[in-house]
Amino acid sequence: MTAFLPEGKRIDTAENSNALSSYENMRAAMERGDILEARAVLCDHDHNLKVDLPCMRGVIPREEGALGIREGSVRDIAVISRVGRAVCFVIKEFIRRENGMTAVLSRADAQQQCARQYIGGLHVGDVIPARITHLEPFGAFCDIGCGLVALMPIDAISVSRIEHPDERFSVGMDIYAVVKSVTDNRVTLSHKELLGTWAENAARFAVGETVTGVIRSIENYGAFVELMPNLAGLAELRDNLRVGDTAAVYIKSIIPQKMKIKLIIIDHFGEPHVPAVPDYFITSGHIECFTYSPPESNRLIETIFR
Repeated sequence: MTAFLPEGKRIDTAENSNALSSYENMRAAMERGDILEARAVLCDHDHNLKVDLPCMRGVIPREEGALGIREGSVRDIAVISRVGRAVCFVIKEFIRRENGMTAVLSRADAQQQCARQYIGGLHVGDVIPARITHLEPFGAFCDIGCGLVALMPIDAISVSRIEHPDERFSVGMDIYAVVKSVTDNRVTLSHKELLGTWAENAARFAVGETVTGVIRSIENYGAFVELMPNLAGLAELRDNLRVGDTAAVYIKSIIPQKMKIKLIIIDHFGEPHVPAVPDYFITSGHIECFTYSPPESNRLIETIFR
């Protein structure tokens, strides 16, 4: 298991719990330079984070709260927003006082280690784990290691178009992504290439079946219904259809040459679509080229990773 995980994925592991269970184990972890995790419980008026440790007090001084705080390139909200959440850190030192032992921790050093040893070694096309941290209309921000964030633009999330990333993801969701670009340790991600080709998705359905889908757009010639995040079909219009509705659809035909699925809407419901963890075809390794279109199609849709 990689040492550089999205923040929060390490906190409940036996390895992490053992390292924090005693002063002796924490000192050994400090000497090894281990990255550990615990929960931030308070941010004081000087923006120092108090961290919940099982055997002593823990503090992350403000300037150690995030990579860039010390230099002024990152705002204090990066520290304040961690209260109530898991934080990663390395142990800097122990201070013994009359009221007990305090561990001085550094999240910034853990992030620097991650940036240098992990993110700096990523290549375009690498498939990596990530965790959704927040969503904006233009894309999803993902923690790719120790709280360091990469952007996934909305048009890279799936082949089936969406109006907002919250139609596909929720904050805190663990996903996989593929590295789209790396510039000065700034990473951009893609996602749709991990969700299968047209043929792989279409193989899950058969003519004559009635299945559920999500209405993604309504045009004057029909309604596009998403069957899978990378597969949509065209249905004849019905009254009172709304984008985002769940629909029961009958599969009339599947035409690989045209990458088309013709549908008939049997019924539709006002229930909002709740995003589920994606069903991936690829979760590891490296991608050089992703070809979405089937061989028999006249259209070529592919992504080249360079």
